[in-house]
Amino acid sequence: MYLMAFYSTRGDSGMTCYFRHLKDVFAEDGIEITSENKREVDKTIHSIVGVKYKNCPSAWKEVKKRVAKDKDGFASQLKDAWNKQR
Repeated sequence: MYLMAFYSTRGDSGMTCYFRHLKDVFAEDGIEITSENKREVDKTIHSIVGVKYKNCPSAWKEVKKRVAKDKDGFASQLKDAWNKQR
């Protein structure tokens, strides 16, 4: 039940809850979130912010800080990291 607070399954391919707040970042970076890549994108974000994978509350806390401080910088870092994996 606890995990349900952090995950959504309403028509968004089961994205982690903080993904809905990053839709514009994903769009800017040309990253389309699908059921096939959402886990890898999530792992990439966790890696960028230095949070162990699956600790979504801590990851979101750090993502919020970074986006508030420098949204374009975060978007650039995500795009670079994602493109290196592809």
